[in-house]
Amino acid sequence: MLKMIELPYPLNALEPYYSMQTLDLHYHILYKGYVDNTNKTQEKLEKARNTGDFENLKCLEKNLSFFGSGAILHELFFMNMGPAVPTEPSSQLMEQIGKDFGSFEMFKKQFSEASKAVEASGWALLVWVPKWKKLEVLQCEKHQDLTLWGCIPLLVLDMWEHSYYLQYQTKRPEYVNAFWNIVNWNEVNKRYKNIS
Repeated sequence: MLKMIELPYPLNALEPYYSMQTLDLHYHILYKGYVDNTNKTQEKLEKARNTGDFENLKCLEKNLSFFGSGAILHELFFMNMGPAVPTEPSSQLMEQIGKDFGSFEMFKKQFSEASKAVEASGWALLVWVPKWKKLEVLQCEKHQDLTLWGCIPLLVLDMWEHSYYLQYQTKRPEYVNAFWNIVNWNEVNKRYKNIS
């Protein structure tokens, strides 16, 4: 049974860059919905296995992909943010960013532009691709489309409207710019260290 992660900071900790009202709605309603629906889908899959009735398997597998990916990406998103205290990429991560993007500023520009250009509902991600031994920036539609097999998310930015509309309304670029003030690089560094 999937359980909701606990936020490592109070609801108002990301102000003024990410409003308490948005975080409260995002965490307690939307993220909770992904966790609950993942659990319901897993229960239905277990029932299908136990009864041998796989008539709705295609729908259940689609739901598992959508809701499960939504739960995982939201957990990464909440954990890779933190109060606006100075953090920065580790020397190892900074070296890899320089190698793969040319410089930190070029990475930040590419990630920001990818975020702003996400079509409809989706995500921007900095990922490690083990097969290529390099970092890449990806856009992900919904929670599960346009991904690279085997990639490991390091930094994610939720670009669904529910992530920013209460505070930024249609001003996506302002939301993306504000995000850089609350990136918890310590968490991103930890994820990178675990794979390198």
